[in-house]
Amino acid sequence: MADMPVIDKDKCNGCGLCVSVCSCKVLVLNGNVVSVVAEKKCSTCIRWCGQCEIVCPTGAITCPFEIVIEEK
Repeated sequence: MADMPVIDKDKCNGCGLCVSVCSCKVLVLNGNVVSVVAEKKCSTCIRWCGQCEIVCPTGAITCPFEIVIEEK
């Protein structure tokens, strides 16, 4: 699962904030833990946006990729 957000299930409190900001619908809440739906690709973004990592209050999500903003 390269370039996918990594979920630390021990840190996840199941709040669902990450799911609510995921415009790609790649994150789902299973019970009280968030999971990445691996078979789905990011369909609305060109790249992973990283919003899930930003809103996670417990630091359970890390995005192991670099986001580059290019000016035009």
